[in-house]
Amino acid sequence: MSLISQNILPKNRINKTKRVDIDIPSPLEGNEDIEDRKELGPDTLRIKRRKKEHKEEEKQLEVEQEREMKKLENLLFGSLYAPVEFGKGSEEEVRDMVGKDSTLFFADRSANSSLSVYEEDAELPEESNDEEDTKQRKPVWVDEEEERTNINIAKVNRLRKLRKEEDESVISGSVYVSRLRAQHAKLNPGTEWAQLDSQLRDYSSYDDESSDEENGAVVAPGYKDVEAVDDILRTDEDLIVKSSTKLLPGLLEYSRLIDANAEDPSNGPINSVQFHRNAQLLLTAGLDRRLRFFQIDGRRNTKIQSIFLDDCPIRKASFLPDGSQVIIAGRRKFFYSFDLVKARVDKIGPLTGREEKSLEVFEVSPDSGTIAFVGNEGYILLVSSRTNELIGTVKMNGTVRSLAFTDDGKQLLSSGGDGHIYHWDLRTRTCFHKAIDEGCINGASLCASPNGALFAAGSSSGIVNVYNKEEFLGGKRKPIKTIENLTTKVDFLKFNNDAQILAISSSMKKNSLKLIHIPSYTVYSNWPPANRTMHYPRCLDFSPGGGFMAVGNAAGKVLLYKLHHYQHA
Repeated sequence: MSLISQNILPKNRINKTKRVDIDIPSPLEGNEDIEDRKELGPDTLRIKRRKKEHKEEEKQLEVEQEREMKKLENLLFGSLYAPVEFGKGSEEEVRDMVGKDSTLFFADRSANSSLSVYEEDAELPEESNDEEDTKQRKPVWVDEEEERTNINIAKVNRLRKLRKEEDESVISGSVYVSRLRAQHAKLNPGTEWAQLDSQLRDYSSYDDESSDEENGAVVAPGYKDVEAVDDILRTDEDLIVKSSTKLLPGLLEYSRLIDANAEDPSNGPINSVQFHRNAQLLLTAGLDRRLRFFQIDGRRNTKIQSIFLDDCPIRKASFLPDGSQVIIAGRRKFFYSFDLVKARVDKIGPLTGREEKSLEVFEVSPDSGTIAFVGNEGYILLVSSRTNELIGTVKMNGTVRSLAFTDDGKQLLSSGGDGHIYHWDLRTRTCFHKAIDEGCINGASLCASPNGALFAAGSSSGIVNVYNKEEFLGGKRKPIKTIENLTTKVDFLKFNNDAQILAISSSMKKNSLKLIHIPSYTVYSNWPPANRTMHYPRCLDFSPGGGFMAVGNAAGKVLLYKLHHYQHA
């Protein structure tokens, strides 16, 4: 049985033909019956009559079964035995077909209304106002050659199903397009909830409408606020902002993405990675003397630019917080400034009156006004980012190892060889607080949270102490939490954007990178990844929105991870 039958007779005509075959015998059959009646007795005639009646009943059963099969196929596969009339049938017939099976039709707005396959477009009330006409979608482009083009659908086997009559062969282009759309609609009925033009929906045919009315859950026909629904469905913005939700401890949900520098890996260890404030630009720098910029999207991570510094293996590179410049330093008495707007590299130094042979350790203030360099013999050098000149110095008792700005750049933290943590007021350039870092012999790293409420101090023995700044300045020497998960020198600390995660790492041991859940002060048990080596981690940064985390290692790769809790990069 073919899926599409072209010449199926109506039900009433089938019944009439069957009745004619049964009730009106042919002349030959009549003569045979008369001769048989003469030759045979009454019992034989009765048996023959019963057999004949039995055969007629079997034929009627076959017709009914075939009719039931067609009904089932219509329900399952669409109107197979009543092909859609392409604008030639009466409107009443089309209305009847729509009423029987509404899922066979949907409003096609992709073509011109004059070429529409479906008669329900023509059935819209004529008294509809001008506003509804303007809201109806119009085709962006109409091919004028469709009317002038003729197509022979009898030559190609796969197009013969588009014929409405057996001897039909040549049709116009517009009719051809209409029949193709109708054929697609029959084979692929549209889902009502996906229709953009929801004003054409009619919910009056649903059986459960009365029960919904009792429950107060009736959907109004045509949706009163269609534009608002379309606006919601046409955007990928979050309906519920999740940025303020709390990160849960225990297991961290993350996924590994393609390496951030996959298009141009470094030939030496990566010493710096940092995201720009726009969250799309990432810088990488290392001992191969190249500063590289990548556009981070998690899929391709396209390389944008690479800058080669002939006389400076890069130990550290950092964006100014305002995003206008990059400060580049190495084990040299000078440093570089790269202007992102002008694409110009300036060599700065040596600093007037100083004899430092290395400016490789520095920090930039959050207000982008000051750069603090680690100097010799406990000196901290303060340089203006606007004039690139030395504007002052402060001095510790021991050697300086690490620095961290806090309080929007008005205060500076420092630690070093004497195991103390110093608080500096940069407005007066004086130390207003000094205290011992508990359990620390040599300070190795410092980091302050973005809101300035917390700071973390790492030591050469692998101990990390997390302090509340106000309590520490108030005289409480006990840290909130002491983290002992590393066994080698902690040379890198980093809070994420909302201070819910603290990353601690050591470059002296493979996979020596831990992520701390700050609200509970517990370590994530599924980090680092068990089956994948991170090599020797040397630097790390979180994107401004917290969605990405980049880790630079000694193999010259920048590993990129997506943190699923955060919705934005």
